[in-house]
Amino acid sequence: MVEHPAGEVAVVFGTRPEIIKLAPVLHALGEDGRAVFTGQHYDPELTDAVFRSCGLSPLTPAVTGVGGGSRAQQVATMVDQLSALFTRTRPRAVVVQGDTNTTNAGAQAGHYLGIPVVHVEAGLRSHDRAMPEETNRLLVSALADVHCAATPENARNLLDGAVPAGSVFVTGNPVVEAVTALLPDEAETARLLAGHGLDAGFVLSTVHRPENTDDPARLTALLDGLGRLGAPVALPLHPRTRKALAAWDVAVPAAVRVLPPVDHRTFLAFARSASLLVSDSGGVQEEVTVLRKPLVVVRTSTERPESVAAGFSVLSEPGDLVAHAERMLSAQSLARIATTASPYGDGLASRRIAALARDGAAALQQV
Repeated sequence: MVEHPAGEVAVVFGTRPEIIKLAPVLHALGEDGRAVFTGQHYDPELTDAVFRSCGLSPLTPAVTGVGGGSRAQQVATMVDQLSALFTRTRPRAVVVQGDTNTTNAGAQAGHYLGIPVVHVEAGLRSHDRAMPEETNRLLVSALADVHCAATPENARNLLDGAVPAGSVFVTGNPVVEAVTALLPDEAETARLLAGHGLDAGFVLSTVHRPENTDDPARLTALLDGLGRLGAPVALPLHPRTRKALAAWDVAVPAAVRVLPPVDHRTFLAFARSASLLVSDSGGVQEEVTVLRKPLVVVRTSTERPESVAAGFSVLSEPGDLVAHAERMLSAQSLARIATTASPYGDGLASRRIAALARDGAAALQQV
């Protein structure tokens, strides 16, 4: 027997960044939304804290056997089990976000069953097929029925890729409201910094992408650059980076203080207080535009050129990190950052996306 919950929209996510960005969409959907967690990030100690900080109840994964598998295993397992789930309880629409394996699998499962697929943060392009995320983006763009582009440039990428114009909408990015909702006030920020022994003027860094962690020379150069910034560096250490440091026997400079992973609310407190951020994260490139903080992106390419164009960030190879940090900390750069609005929207993206998930799906089902 197939159940058809009235008006229900399945919001599919599996990683901590997806939870953070889709929580505002779930709140905007209200009773019309159903959260579907795949468990791609499978550590409950970390994911449960993210759920709670985003105003959601922790969820048991709807898919089993995903965490720790290869990319092919993860996608295949999720497509199979999500398809079975959507067959039993067929949603009105399937919402996916970004470019993860969960995004790819959720879009496939919805598309194969003839369920309208809504892609949040559609149209990002690095034009670097070596990035697994780029493959996921291209696949989901081919499958989605409603494309929620965060920026006009993202929309142009879709149109240039022959996506029908009538299916592309510039909504903004829910990261703006997510950061606003999660950012601790000044008193809580002070307590969090004190609890981790951090003083004003520090640099905040995160490193986790394979292009940095899987190349010992690159990882060594990145750590060396952090050590030469002339300021104390806080480095909440991603498990992948911890393993890489041990595997490659890379030394951490004395100026770099390694911290355990922190929840996102604490990370935002650190980010608002840091003088500079150095990261290879995609989400951080967006968040600094809301916090108005300078960022050095240690990557060879980025799918978020809007942050660079607006002056919030700069792309850098590890060996150029110090020079780019000096540039981002110049008086001219800091003045521009302080007076520039985020290119990712006005904080109403989740409402627009929720309306498209409800109304767009209804229109598509009537065709």
